[in-house]
Amino acid sequence: MDGRDELALSWSGGKDSALALWTLRRQGTPPALLLTTYDETSGTIPHHGVALGRVREQAAAAGLPLVAIAIPTAAANETYEDRLRTAFATPPLDAVGEVAFGDLFLEDLRRYREQRMAEAGMRARFPLWGSDTHALARTFVAAGFRAVVVAVDDRLEPGLVGRELDGALLDALPAGVDPCGENGEFHTFVYDGPIYDRALAVRPAARV
Repeated sequence: MDGRDELALSWSGGKDSALALWTLRRQGTPPALLLTTYDETSGTIPHHGVALGRVREQAAAAGLPLVAIAIPTAAANETYEDRLRTAFATPPLDAVGEVAFGDLFLEDLRRYREQRMAEAGMRARFPLWGSDTHALARTFVAAGFRAVVVAVDDRLEPGLVGRELDGALLDALPAGVDPCGENGEFHTFVYDGPIYDRALAVRPAARV
């Protein structure tokens, strides 16, 4: 594939990214690097609102380099895709032949990722695809991962932001809310677990 033989993992800093990394390592196909995008104005990860610096801490604890791609605020798809195309044509991403994603069951999103990767001459991998999200959320907790909720949409109470993602929170989720937040119901920041060599410090911040 024109020298592209490395695997990258799309990384948001949340539970699905962490589970994807854990799964890839257990399958014997660990990624060579993590890949994230961030809002170039706010310096935060889209949808999660977490500062890029905290995501760099995660990558360091996971022992992997992080490639961060700046995206304009409220960028159109065309702009987003142009930025990615440029990034994948330059080092170190020009050595990547496959990108793994933590998606679980959204078919339209999977098709979009596969199409974009194919256009760039790469493959897309989905190590968690088709997993039962109720079981997967419980596996996340049982495996020793620790995460806090950093964002919710209007299907959940704002007071959940800042709470630990644990069994009690999973038990309290309303009916119809996916326990992995696959429909965008909530996002998390993983600060400890079997993918890291150390836990990250977290503390409450102002809610927005």
